[in-house]
Amino acid sequence: MNIKLYKEDLPESLDFSSTVCCDAEFTGLIPPKDKLCLIQIVSIDSKDVHIVQFVDREKYKSPNLVKLLTNPNVKKIFHYARKDLEMIKFFLKIDVKNYECTKLQSKLARGYSNQHSYKALCQEFLNINISKSKQGSDFGKKNLDPEQLKYSATDVLYLGKIHEELNKILLRENRMEIYKEALKYLKVRVDLDLSGYSNIDVWSHE
Repeated sequence: MNIKLYKEDLPESLDFSSTVCCDAEFTGLIPPKDKLCLIQIVSIDSKDVHIVQFVDREKYKSPNLVKLLTNPNVKKIFHYARKDLEMIKFFLKIDVKNYECTKLQSKLARGYSNQHSYKALCQEFLNINISKSKQGSDFGKKNLDPEQLKYSATDVLYLGKIHEELNKILLRENRMEIYKEALKYLKVRVDLDLSGYSNIDVWSHE
């Protein structure tokens, strides 16, 4: 794994494959109080992890990153895309195009388990025990330590293989169509979250 750290934006000349794995780190989970700090990206066929650190969290001017995230011809694989897409939309002012979500895949495919974390999926499908010790650390500080960078990079490194394995189960159990339909709803779910309905079931009878 090779980690490449950039400030504010990706280099203009950087090329990615047609499928990338993405993740984000925040100071918390509630915008605008909490801020978007990092976005990590790796091409599915590469071990070069590109990390964009947002140092100026008042402007968020990242045209090259925005171009990639809104490119409908590049598939982006997230884990728990609901939160990542929410924070990206709030701070970068964009809707990410052409995305997948391994947590949503897992919840629809793996009825035999109630463990749907990235760590649990790495253990099951890759027999890799990843460390989450830096998960609750301060990603808002200017100088990130090497372990924080390693943690954030690891969070995208195995998403491609996990996505592939979960697709096999969805196809086997005839649940791929409902997964694809659920993905279509994800934009609406993000918009509901940003409108203050994150903890309200708008479909309930009450």
